[in-house]
Amino acid sequence: MTTDNNRAFTLELRDDHVAVIHIDVPGESMNTLKASFADEVAHVLNQLEQHQDLRGVVLISDKPGSFVAGADISMIDACTNAADAESLARQGQAMFDRIEQLAVPVVAAIDGACLGGGLELALACHYRIATDNNRTVIGLPEVQLGLLPGSGGTQRLPRLIGIQKALPLILAGKQLRAKQARKLGIVDDVVPASILLDAAVEKALASKAKVRKVKLKGVSKVLEGTSFGRNFMFKKAREQAQAKAKGNYPALDKIIDTLACGASKGFQAGLAYEAKQFGELAMTPESKELRQIFFATTAMKKETGAGDTKPRAIQRVGVLGGGLMGGGIAYVTAAKAKLPARIKDINEQGIVHALKYSYDLLNSKVKRKHMTRTELEATMLSLSGTLDYSGFDKVDVVIEAVFEDLGLKQQMVADVEAAGNPHTIFATNTSSLPITQIAAKAERPENVIGLHYFSPVDKMPLAEIITHERTSAETIATTVALAKKQGKTPIVVKDGAGFYVNRILAPYMNEAARLVLAGEPIDVVDKALVKFGFPVGPMKLMDEVGIDVAAKVAPILANELGDRFQAPEAFSKLLDDERKGKKNKKGFYDYQGKQAGKQVDSSVYSLLGVTAASQMSADEIAQRTVLLMLNEAAYCLDEGIISCARDGDIGAIFGIGFPPFRGGPFRYMDALGIAEVVSRLQAYQQQHGERYQPAPLLVKMATNNERFY
Repeated sequence: MTTDNNRAFTLELRDDHVAVIHIDVPGESMNTLKASFADEVAHVLNQLEQHQDLRGVVLISDKPGSFVAGADISMIDACTNAADAESLARQGQAMFDRIEQLAVPVVAAIDGACLGGGLELALACHYRIATDNNRTVIGLPEVQLGLLPGSGGTQRLPRLIGIQKALPLILAGKQLRAKQARKLGIVDDVVPASILLDAAVEKALASKAKVRKVKLKGVSKVLEGTSFGRNFMFKKAREQAQAKAKGNYPALDKIIDTLACGASKGFQAGLAYEAKQFGELAMTPESKELRQIFFATTAMKKETGAGDTKPRAIQRVGVLGGGLMGGGIAYVTAAKAKLPARIKDINEQGIVHALKYSYDLLNSKVKRKHMTRTELEATMLSLSGTLDYSGFDKVDVVIEAVFEDLGLKQQMVADVEAAGNPHTIFATNTSSLPITQIAAKAERPENVIGLHYFSPVDKMPLAEIITHERTSAETIATTVALAKKQGKTPIVVKDGAGFYVNRILAPYMNEAARLVLAGEPIDVVDKALVKFGFPVGPMKLMDEVGIDVAAKVAPILANELGDRFQAPEAFSKLLDDERKGKKNKKGFYDYQGKQAGKQVDSSVYSLLGVTAASQMSADEIAQRTVLLMLNEAAYCLDEGIISCARDGDIGAIFGIGFPPFRGGPFRYMDALGIAEVVSRLQAYQQQHGERYQPAPLLVKMATNNERFY
């Protein structure tokens, strides 16, 4: 075997005349493809092409749990124009083409992440064998970076499994497990990791070097085999993609165009078109913003949140409260962080509810074959319940998820300090109460911290870690490490009313409510903000969160932060009418019948004394509401609630669904120009009052012609 510690691709020639190409990028935990590897791969392929009695080739990674996680995104970032990015794609295509052209069978032996460029490499092989390892995932997620697969993926995947199966995978960037990939025909076999190399060698020795194409039957033959059928299929795909994307993601149309080009003009024309579209997409502002989010979250994975301080090891977690939040927190602790969680509640019903919450989520994974029954049982065994504090002396972190009542939370701190050990961290999942007040009577305030999850806990990716002045660095680092283990992206924020996410959300929601009270139809306001790029509109969001919850938080914010947080008076009318939103099937939307949650409940207008009639454009509605969110984000940065613009962008995108393709509030302000933001705020200030007064930081930045990035 030729080994070189500085090489990512090395060649081993076996006695059975099978060549094994080992992939191991030096100094990296994951294998990613870089342009600089082209010469290495060419060198390996030259050796193979000159070999007379070669019987097969196997590609395998020497990093357990990582085949190839994709291409190195920073290469794309380094391109200054579309032609550079197109040339990058052509290089990848040419390299993979040579692999496909080898005269002997080539088998990709896949263990771990096989994504993006990694799957394109595997698709250029004649066969693919994957492991049944949980870490083995297969997919083309380029669309999530505003791109399309640029090294043959848009042409090879449909050729292998058909357009109908390939199109949704590429459009959604969906990641498959090995068994799902086998069912679709992407991989040929799934084996235990211990025999992966043997199985791949056996496959190479028993097979022929041939490019396999999907055999179409029945309806698929009509749809994919005729230009009429294909046009119908692509038209439907376009409609479905844009119904959700509202024209905000240019990659979607280009993916469909590229598959259509390959289907009608052939493989080589499809590759040329793919490279050109890849180059153009790499230069779009949408892709640039989505790539910046990728870089930001990657950088955050390496940070402890407390400088050089190392986190303490966590063996066990306690959860106080078996409600919806408590159940969700226990689930992510057991299922994602793989840590035992002990749930305490004041009655057995609460514990039963929390355990059932986890069981239902795990059971749906078993039904979808994402998990075995044995894994479900093992996870459930790591959850336990108690009506007192027994077992809490062994717990490293206690996460409290009880009612928003200051006295109750202070009592919980005292209880945990008595029942726990001197190092037990008390993390409170409050959405509105200041952590400083919760820790006010604590004996060990250095162990008290905020850990704010978003609902539903199992789906929402953000966690706000809230520190007060006496929280220790070790407590911060340990809590950040726990949140990451639970699958969250944590941002560390300073204590203050509403913290960061709810604080920037409140003025936006209040303004949307004011527009409705001024006569704008509820669904018109919501649609305008979905078109802007939010996953749901503000009025629908209020129904989801609970009108009663919003009404409770509003006075706390107004009390601490002043008049610009004053909520419209009319909300008391909604609560008097028992309208809490989705939870009691009575809110701004109608939750009865088949169309539940789709139509506005028109009786809400007469209750509010409003005659609904649309007056404003969608753009104007978006401006009026979003500008207040941007302005509040600037206040938060200036006050040190968030430590940098990056955390503010990630918090808004992952916490409230700020449009990712706009890069977050701070990158969006940079794109508009700070002077332009100030000028728009000042214009609204004159029309609508002092709540639009620009934050002092923005005024200063506009004067000095500064940017956040």
